[in-house]
Amino acid sequence: MRVPLYRVAHARSGDKGDGSNVGLIADSPELYEVIAKQLTAAAVKEHFRLVCRGEVERFEVPNLNALNFILHDSLGGGGTESLKTDAQGKTHGQGLLTLEIDVPETLLPEP
Repeated sequence: MRVPLYRVAHARSGDKGDGSNVGLIADSPELYEVIAKQLTAAAVKEHFRLVCRGEVERFEVPNLNALNFILHDSLGGGGTESLKTDAQGKTHGQGLLTLEIDVPETLLPEP
């Protein structure tokens, strides 16, 4: 079943200079495996194509059921230089949670 990530994960984001840091935490180890297979750096780059001008790096944190992404050149110079509304990337986590992935129905939480 195709669902937005907010159905199966949580996120937190912030700035790292001119890049934003987006952490995604799956709701279970089984969901982490499903998410990790589909949520590549390329998929995140495509999702943020209008925001992220640089590379996207992905780091795996399996012991926490988490993935961490750095979106380089996504903040218009960073907090003190940028004219962007969200110069610290605080909304990028929420933005990532709207990306849809395929999840087996048996792993979905009750609606």
